[in-house]
Amino acid sequence: MKTNPKTGTRAIPEIISPLSTRKIIAVISVTWALFQLSLPYILILDSIKIRSIHLAFALMLLSISVPFKKSNKPGQKSKNAPFHISPVQLLLALAGIITALYIMIDWQGIALRSGKPILRDIIMGILLVLLLLEAARRVIGPALSIIVLLFSLYAFLGPYLIDLLAFKGTSIRKYVTQVSLSSEGIYGIPLGISATVIYLFVLLGALLEKAGAGKFFIDLALVLLGKFRGGPAKAAVAASGFMGMISGSSIANIVTTGTFTIPLMKKVGYPAKKAAAIEVAASTDGQIMPPIMGAAAFIIAEYVNIPYIEVIKAAAIPAFVSYFTLFYITHLEAMKLGIRGLSKQELPPFISTLKGGIPYLLPISVLLFELIILRHSPELGAFKAILVLVFIIIARELNQWIRGKINSKTALKRISTILLDGIIKGSRNMIPVALATAAAGIIVGIVNMGIGGMITQIVEAIARGNIFILLVITAIASLILGMGLPTTATYIVMASLTAPIIVQIGSMYGFFVPLIAAHLFCFYFGILADDTPPVGLAAYAAAAIAESKPIPTGIQGFFYDLRTAIIPFFFIFNTDLILYRIESWPLGILIFTMAVLGAFAFSSALQGFFLTRNKWFETPIFLLATLILFHPGLITSLFHLPLTTKYFVYPVGILLLAGLFLGQKSRLRSKS
Repeated sequence: MKTNPKTGTRAIPEIISPLSTRKIIAVISVTWALFQLSLPYILILDSIKIRSIHLAFALMLLSISVPFKKSNKPGQKSKNAPFHISPVQLLLALAGIITALYIMIDWQGIALRSGKPILRDIIMGILLVLLLLEAARRVIGPALSIIVLLFSLYAFLGPYLIDLLAFKGTSIRKYVTQVSLSSEGIYGIPLGISATVIYLFVLLGALLEKAGAGKFFIDLALVLLGKFRGGPAKAAVAASGFMGMISGSSIANIVTTGTFTIPLMKKVGYPAKKAAAIEVAASTDGQIMPPIMGAAAFIIAEYVNIPYIEVIKAAAIPAFVSYFTLFYITHLEAMKLGIRGLSKQELPPFISTLKGGIPYLLPISVLLFELIILRHSPELGAFKAILVLVFIIIARELNQWIRGKINSKTALKRISTILLDGIIKGSRNMIPVALATAAAGIIVGIVNMGIGGMITQIVEAIARGNIFILLVITAIASLILGMGLPTTATYIVMASLTAPIIVQIGSMYGFFVPLIAAHLFCFYFGILADDTPPVGLAAYAAAAIAESKPIPTGIQGFFYDLRTAIIPFFFIFNTDLILYRIESWPLGILIFTMAVLGAFAFSSALQGFFLTRNKWFETPIFLLATLILFHPGLITSLFHLPLTTKYFVYPVGILLLAGLFLGQKSRLRSKS
């Protein structure tokens, strides 16, 4: 080993070159992808085997591709840059594989001695927990690992706490059995969804991006919206919505679309802070955009025990209302700043843009057809969409070769590069998701040991039986947790703790809350944490592109996202917004239209602007219109009217907005 001349310490030897490292990462990524792609049709394995193999791949790829310790070497740009593999990394990779696969290798023995693990079981179980927490720390940050440790300490120290927090406690055998040797902890539902569904969707998104879909969506948004007032901002919203359909990651949306749209917004007159904040707000909401949404959406379907198409149905109105309202906000900002759109010369050509992007729409169309028309499982739909996309990639390059634009060697190289880069990117993107779901599974396992009931009592005591206070507590807790956790982990933790309590307290006071509404509530606020100051990672990413200050950018982005924050509160009290038991298309369209107008009214109240600056007395009227259009049933209940008459209350809200419109129009005429 070489000795560092400055410190006198010996450096860990680096035994594998960067070139070999890249090859190893490629081999592991491709092998992982082939394993996942074989599950829908070829391989028939039980759930524990699938989950353990999935986790083993994640731990192995993390150990190889992410250094155990951040390097200070000059020229190394990021922690994901190629580096030498040290013996420590190889040891961690080997330990991760063995401990993750242990439950599969000795499943029969573990099942026979259920509840009475032997010393080997305990050692392997504890080692898996420690390796998983360290892996989560390296790829996600320390927050999730710390929270898991706190829950674990609570499980052991419960008997020694004050009465309000006291818990019967657990033994090391019971802890290991529950967390590491069963399907209730690490190998629970979240990891199962990661292994069977999420990987395929992440892979589809990565392949689409590498094939060029990202640029197409940006160009298409600019072509359609760039010429309007504040066009680049509207294009940023649309592009992020399109990207959200395939990526489900706010930060991925920002670095993909924001690189193009933020400079354009600044060019037409948006201040750097507002340009970045608009991109943050648009990209954050990409995780609620059907059909793919965020990774947590698939877990919602499993937890609530409904088909994924029902999750899409429930999320449709809130998602589109949120995006339509952000269009409206960008328009208000453009009016206040006097911003115009882009000229025709600055826009991409429409026909060639649309023609070039048709191949990217085919896999998405196949996915929608599988999910909505055929009602197939999400994993089967994603699998078929990937096959179609691979065929399109191959056909596109072969067409170039046949037409004589490239030779056969170049065509083959392009095909292999796109597919290999997409697979590597998809596999590496899955590392934090797989580890977050596995680590969050520890918390779920501990909660199911009896802590959940104790937490329910504590939260009930704090909320004092008031469901609104409970919702506020849940929202704040989700935002705080989400500052340091991925959306998926935040959702799993909060849904495990509070979703059943929301339903329970609602029923105690004669108020029905569908389980899907409670889970979506936790999901939405976990998403909004991405731009919540002071830690919002999405705001930092956008601020870096816009060259603005991260904290003011985050505050501005969260201010824009308040339009999304009110929607979960409303769909808890008005389940029409998630189309619960709504099967009529005309009624669904009516509810959506009124919700859009309600969100517009709320945004005008916050922005202090409609057609012109609001008078002080107009803001309360906007808020009243918001309440009526989002929750007409509240008005009928106040006046003791039959619930069936609630849809006849909508015209009252519309008349309020019409009055405000005419009043401000009159003021504008008098000024001119």
